[in-house]
Amino acid sequence: MRSKLLMVAVVVVAVTAGLSGVAAAVPPPATTTVTIQAQGTDLSGRVSSTAPLRCANNRTVLVYKQIGTRGGGNDIRFASDTASLQGNTYRWSTGNTGTPGFFYSKVVPKTGCRGDTSNTIHVLST
Repeated sequence: MRSKLLMVAVVVVAVTAGLSGVAAAVPPPATTTVTIQAQGTDLSGRVSSTAPLRCANNRTVLVYKQIGTRGGGNDIRFASDTASLQGNTYRWSTGNTGTPGFFYSKVVPKTGCRGDTSNTIHVLST
């Protein structure tokens, strides 16, 4: 009985050691950056990444209208778009929203890609 318990313990340690080696071999998620800018009430920006085909191309960009203090839990998901290659840059655009206020953009993490949140910009009506 004692030798069976010892054998089980050895197997558990070996499997655990093997799994930690597998986890160490997985590369870290690629860095991703999202930006936002406004021309009047037209919102647009870029998505860039160290792995652009996986992490920038066709990446969903969420645009939030900031209400009060950023991150206060009451920001409104205002719009979204998908980044696509334009020239040599992955760009997104909401078009003319007609809405002034404070806005920021966000890409959520996905497999192999980090998420990011842009700076907040102040959009004035035209």
